[in-house]
Amino acid sequence: MEDSLKLEQQLCFPLYAVSRQITQVYKPLLDDLDITYPQYLALMVLWESGKQTVNQIGEKLLLDSGTLTPLLKRLEQKELVRRKRSAIDERIVEIALTSSGIKLKKKAACIPVKMFEQLGISMKEAEALKNISHKILNQINNHSK
Repeated sequence: MEDSLKLEQQLCFPLYAVSRQITQVYKPLLDDLDITYPQYLALMVLWESGKQTVNQIGEKLLLDSGTLTPLLKRLEQKELVRRKRSAIDERIVEIALTSSGIKLKKKAACIPVKMFEQLGISMKEAEALKNISHKILNQINNHSK
């Protein structure tokens, strides 16, 4: 029973540590673009899907609007996105890329390749890790509803 409380027996610790370390590997690449990792994630949603509401971005990134709003305000200050209240419902805030935000996608295109090179795992291993991670996220999200 006591062994179950050893750090080396925990699944949560290596997941936590890997997440932190991967974010640190991203940092110099994102510093060159003058954005943070959470800002990068929000921009990826917009690059992929185009204009989105704050809630839509939050659903995709598993973030609440209280976390997302300051992040999006900073992106707006950097003139990468434009925030606008919906004409249909003023409670809804729509987020769209500016021309600078669209141009940044081209500069960011090399990041996934550079990251993959630094991780030192095969494509097959990366895909397996991603699938297991999604399985865990789905399980947790289904239980929290």
